[in-house]
Amino acid sequence: MPPDPRIYVSLPHLRSLEGAARGLSFLPQQPSASALNGRHASRLRGRGLNFEEMRDYLPGDDVRSIDWKATARTGVPHVRVFTEERDRPALLVVDQRMSMFFGSRLNMKSVTAAEAAAIAAFLVLNAGDRVGGIAFDDDAQIEIKPARSRRAVYRLLETVAGLNGRLNADREVPRKPGGLNEVLAGIARLAHHDHLVIVFSDFDGIDDTTHRRLSGIAAHNDLVLVLVHDPLAAGLQANGRVAVGNRALQAELDLDSTETRDAVAAFGNRRLQQIVDWQREINLSVLPLNAGEETLPQIRRLLGGMHRRRRTR
Repeated sequence: MPPDPRIYVSLPHLRSLEGAARGLSFLPQQPSASALNGRHASRLRGRGLNFEEMRDYLPGDDVRSIDWKATARTGVPHVRVFTEERDRPALLVVDQRMSMFFGSRLNMKSVTAAEAAAIAAFLVLNAGDRVGGIAFDDDAQIEIKPARSRRAVYRLLETVAGLNGRLNADREVPRKPGGLNEVLAGIARLAHHDHLVIVFSDFDGIDDTTHRRLSGIAAHNDLVLVLVHDPLAAGLQANGRVAVGNRALQAELDLDSTETRDAVAAFGNRRLQQIVDWQREINLSVLPLNAGEETLPQIRRLLGGMHRRRRTR
């Protein structure tokens, strides 16, 4: 019997999401309803222009390209010529730690992160850019060098699916939470400048070091944090006593207690709010994904729908 797709992802399923990426775009120009509109959009640079040469003005040149200082200095109209940057590698960072192996309504957070990463990988490839990334869990950090090929995308998705398949309720959780900061250090080493870096995670275990490393990455790259969360973070319903935990640790919660429900909700909301606050402090964008809803419709809403848009410079 195949595993429940809400709990575990398969490589064929991740590959099947290629069609879902058609028409989506991470580009800044978004409709008014998009999560990337306004100040969010300004955080994504897109491809830029490289200065190539200064030359004499020729009939038909755009007058807006005239360099007035050079023209005044030489007495002859001059224009500045630019060429479009042809490549912006993307690093997709996919969290498959035990903290992601949780879901109260539809998907495990680990499944939602894997699906979103697959859609993003094909989106980047369709745009003609190189795509690679880092998939990690509590024990391993696997790097895939960016390449402009479907093979590179498949290798990334195969790695994500492999780590996802290792998750189970009996797996030991490290005593020392973390791993994310070490991964961010790896990103800083790989993405020196002009990369698109997208992190798919619940950002469990964040601290001041996380903030510092994200700031360093965002200083020279486009950084997007896809914050995967469970609807449980928004609040619990009264539902008697439930046991939570893993093989090593378990606790019983009285969900009929308003105090207990409020305490659990506050714990989850603190992390969500901290990540959102960083959007105001660091040059990055935050896209929230709810594991309690289907992944693709959320991404369509967040990125502004299915219609292709012309690139503007």
